[in-house]
Amino acid sequence: MKLSIGIVGMPNVGKSTLFKLLTNQNVDIANYPFCTIDPNVGIVNVPDERLDSLFKLEESNKKVPAIVEFYDIAGLVKGASEGQGLGNKFLNHIKETQVILMVLRCFKDDSIIHVENSVDPIRDLEIINSELILKDLETIERRLEKVLGEAKTGKKEAKEEAEILERIKNLLNQGKLIPDFVDEPALKDLNLLTTKKQLYLLNGNETDVSEDLKDKIKAEGGDYVISNLGELTNLDSLIKKSYEVLNLISFFTAGKDECRAWTIKKGWLAPQAAGVIHTDFENKFIRAEVLAYENYLEASKTQRKTGEAWQISKNKGWVKIEGKDYEVKDGDILVIRHS
Repeated sequence: MKLSIGIVGMPNVGKSTLFKLLTNQNVDIANYPFCTIDPNVGIVNVPDERLDSLFKLEESNKKVPAIVEFYDIAGLVKGASEGQGLGNKFLNHIKETQVILMVLRCFKDDSIIHVENSVDPIRDLEIINSELILKDLETIERRLEKVLGEAKTGKKEAKEEAEILERIKNLLNQGKLIPDFVDEPALKDLNLLTTKKQLYLLNGNETDVSEDLKDKIKAEGGDYVISNLGELTNLDSLIKKSYEVLNLISFFTAGKDECRAWTIKKGWLAPQAAGVIHTDFENKFIRAEVLAYENYLEASKTQRKTGEAWQISKNKGWVKIEGKDYEVKDGDILVIRHS
């Protein structure tokens, strides 16, 4: 399981700058609209000091962090759904992502043009969400046409799906996002953009961000990070915030061969976590040996040789034997036993 994030925004708001900061890849950045005409995909390590410590203390041969995939597409403009600009052509590239990261320009700089000729992040937010809604309407209407045809033949499932699609269509026509429908079975294979969690990167300083903008984001059900991309070199907080938005946590496996971080949903049980390591581990799960990272760290203070912390923790009763009903906690170190 990995975290994937689609970056959207108007042209010249800092999207490509953000992508370059995150991935250290040389992407095409220019001071004019539509310079990014192909989707850029970057793989970024998830920063985690706990994994770094485990790697050093175990003297492992390899360290494998969790990863995030970032998809950067061409800037969206008003009327993109009607063919304006290039961004609409590439919205399909972010349909598979879990989070929409909307970059909003809050800073003022007359030397950097804005496609709408003024800096207004609330207006930009509304334009982008409108284009996402219009893209989803296009997808819904195409699917609805097919389902209604099936419903006419008396197919019960098709009739039920058509009713759900009509309901979603009405909400979208009212200009509403639909994150509450992310788990609706009828929408699963459609990967609608408006069902995804939204995170906003407000490009500017704290003084550039109005309370009205913060209130607007909250009203949309989103969260935000304020960063001046022109000055920032470290965006770890953005990745951590993305984990919070999606309710994700990390657990670890550790040993001489490798130390690795794994991403799971908060609330997952031990067999589900085991399945992230290997699908067979979930089906053949017997038990898990569990050690909290904090206890491992404490035990490592008294170890006299590498790898002794686990045995010290066992002696202290810190290593727990857990079954199929155990809910994995953030920072757990697991050893999976399976048939």
